[in-house]
Amino acid sequence: MARKNPRVDAYIQKAALFARPILKHLRKVIHAACPDLEETIKWNCPTFEHKGIMCGMAAFKNHCILGFWKAELIFDGDKRKKREAMGHFGRITSLADLPDDKTLTAYVRKAAKLNEAGVKSPTRSKPKKKSPLKIPDYFGAALKKNANARTTFENLSPSHQREYVEWMTDAKQDETRERRLKTSILWLSQGKPQNWRYMPEWR
Repeated sequence: MARKNPRVDAYIQKAALFARPILKHLRKVIHAACPDLEETIKWNCPTFEHKGIMCGMAAFKNHCILGFWKAELIFDGDKRKKREAMGHFGRITSLADLPDDKTLTAYVRKAAKLNEAGVKSPTRSKPKKKSPLKIPDYFGAALKKNANARTTFENLSPSHQREYVEWMTDAKQDETRERRLKTSILWLSQGKPQNWRYMPEWR
């Protein structure tokens, strides 16, 4: 049997009261489906591995999520194959939101078999080459006026910097872009990445 990782124990214990039974149940079912798995913490969330990543779960202020690494293959023909911020089962707020144990077990076992066979994820095996990040003039000017925001942005990873830039440049209207610019500077001055609301450490 796989040993439980103390860091996952601590994560569950720190989660909101509503989330604890959900996380405990998911952990129990996943372990039962793949006894040889390994637990770890990746991206600040509990992750389950067996010859590679199988799935991961996370708890937020008002909901939990569960996502599978090779969703396109596990949920072939299923609407859940599109990985989103809400995982593959939407916002999980109670045990009633989860699929039955038999279905969930089948998903975990399929994930394990795919890893055992060395099957690569079709979307992850061929990452798209991203163009160099270009910071809009209005964003650069705003950063120059706020030292804290500028320092935070400069210390962010390239992917997190891109999240801020794309959030603003994706705005369809000037009013929306201006609002997002002000919000970005506020969050950066507080030391926050753009997706801080989905990160447990910022709950």
